[in-house]
Amino acid sequence: MSDTPLHRLAARVGLARDWIDANARPQQVSDDVLRNVLEALGHCAQDDAAVLASLRAVEAAEDSEHLPPLLTADVGQPLPLQRYFSAATQAHCTLEDGSQRLLTLDAQARLPGDLPIGYHTVDIDSRSFTLAVAPLRCHSLDEAVTQPPPRCWGLAVQLYSLRRDGDGGFGDCLALEQLARSAAERGADALAISPVHALSAIDQEHYSPYSPSSRLLLNTLYSSPAALLGERAVRMAIEACGLEHILEDLEQGPLVDWPRAADAHERLLQALYRDFSQSDHPLREDFDSFRAAGGQALEHHCRFEVLQIQAKARGLGADWRAWPSAWHDPYHPEVEAFADAHQAEVEFQAFCQWLTERGLQRVQAAARSNGMAIGLIADLAVGADGAGSQAWSRQDELLADLKVGAPPDILNRSGQDWGICAFSPEGLKRNGYRAFIEMLRANLAHAGGLRIDHVMGLRRLWLIPRGAKPTEGAYLQYPVDDLLRLLALESVRHRAIILGEDLGTVPDGLRERLAAKAILGMRVLPFEQTSTGHFKAILDWPDNALATTGTHDLAPLAGWLESRDIDWNHRLQLIDAATELHWRHERQKEQAGLRHILEANYGSLKDNAAIIDAAIRFVGHTRAPLVLVPLEDLLGSDEQPNLPGTTHSHPNWRRRFAQPVGKLLDDEDASRRLELLAQAREQAWERDR
Repeated sequence: MSDTPLHRLAARVGLARDWIDANARPQQVSDDVLRNVLEALGHCAQDDAAVLASLRAVEAAEDSEHLPPLLTADVGQPLPLQRYFSAATQAHCTLEDGSQRLLTLDAQARLPGDLPIGYHTVDIDSRSFTLAVAPLRCHSLDEAVTQPPPRCWGLAVQLYSLRRDGDGGFGDCLALEQLARSAAERGADALAISPVHALSAIDQEHYSPYSPSSRLLLNTLYSSPAALLGERAVRMAIEACGLEHILEDLEQGPLVDWPRAADAHERLLQALYRDFSQSDHPLREDFDSFRAAGGQALEHHCRFEVLQIQAKARGLGADWRAWPSAWHDPYHPEVEAFADAHQAEVEFQAFCQWLTERGLQRVQAAARSNGMAIGLIADLAVGADGAGSQAWSRQDELLADLKVGAPPDILNRSGQDWGICAFSPEGLKRNGYRAFIEMLRANLAHAGGLRIDHVMGLRRLWLIPRGAKPTEGAYLQYPVDDLLRLLALESVRHRAIILGEDLGTVPDGLRERLAAKAILGMRVLPFEQTSTGHFKAILDWPDNALATTGTHDLAPLAGWLESRDIDWNHRLQLIDAATELHWRHERQKEQAGLRHILEANYGSLKDNAAIIDAAIRFVGHTRAPLVLVPLEDLLGSDEQPNLPGTTHSHPNWRRRFAQPVGKLLDDEDASRRLELLAQAREQAWERDR
């Protein structure tokens, strides 16, 4: 096996040269690809001399006694510090609550595991660091459900798909609040939603919730100003802007017209802000408090939004990497001067964030006060747009020149490029994991749970240099122990359960590690088949993962049974004739297999509606501690929210339900299936307790 300086450099920075593909076949990254990825990571590697220089620099940094700003430890376990300090040295510990502890490093120079969970300051020999002492597990479902009822269940919804009178053409926080109350009344304990991360302020054609500008702030299109400012104020603003007919037209459509709806919403918010800022508004104190609490993260995002608008007006584009160099630095005097010159515009962005945040706060309060044990389950995207706000404000902690994706696999023979950037492992360590911690806190602020998209990213990500093909990437390793400890700490602090989307190629042992941390995996009905093509029996489903009938990237059950997803792939010429024929043949076998196991449990099923009923009962009867059913399956919809591999050729992230949110769960099919689900959950609890 080769051991060149290039390969040693890659290994030192956590870049895997060898990996196993989805077919269990060993693969190897070429030297050219390694060089390109290393360059994008900030390690010069284009020739042998550069590689040697980079290798020496990395080795010197690793061999130094530089003390990181933050270290993590499990509660009750000693922390090895022999790399930095001598045995028997005294450590002065200032706990979060301000109390003091004096500890002594043991004979192996370990800090005793005597500190409680939390973030503490440790001073040793005139050097200090933050010690994050983590609980052994995340906040579990058993802890969330204080009075053991039947096994938990909930709904999953794409927020924009909801419909209410006066919504402006897409679902918002008020619509979500109505759904939360309605679901809680019917016994739901959770409501999982699509990501509500901030998107680009100026590119409304870029509306995938999984490609955010920032995962620290919110998508202000989801704000419901009437919930905070009152219906009268909103009605007056609509009339003043002449938006009545535009909004009425937008509300009638079966699909969200994002650019047009965003423009109308922006005009409405501008009018509301003018009134708010020019008067002695009774909520001014609350807004000022919100802005102060938002601190630097909120201020930087608001400044970025205004910079982006100005850059577009000047013909500079939306990508900050193409702006004047002074604007690249959030702390540059020119950026400070710009913010001072545009105070009202910056404050307007904060005003929009305030409306949205308070709206989500209301939703979670409504969910919990109406009996949900968990309430909202937020969705955390795996990365952020390299041209966006988070990459701009946290440049040392995000890899803006690398894109997250996936290597070629059975379903995607060319690999995948998701167009988003990820955290830098080295940057996270250098900055005391600041960007990771603040991201968790932002997304847990008003939720009882958090779904982590592509949870495998806590251990490794397939990263592709900008301009390269998905096949020209490599796996980068992440500090999984530190990330899991911080996740457990923030989960317990916020009393929120953690779900890990572990679909696809999962590294060996990761699922077991996640389960040990009380992080629930995901099991999706169409995927739960054995190697012989038979669907897994009810009792073969694990008890450490949630169960669901589908995801946003799959056809709902009705569409799966009708092969609507294959029809779409054929129509858009995404597959060749041979692939289509094979896919349809396999789908027929899968449909027969699903019918077989459902009829074995529930008797003869006369049509697809009966199959959907039985499928929901089936997942409800599994040992999964939580079952989530997408609204599309409750209603028998046949079209999926997102068709992977497409952008505008398929109406991704645009489909709306025909009925208003107040009537959705009263629909005949939905009502029947909710009752079947609740009964199945109760029967599963009786069986397993």
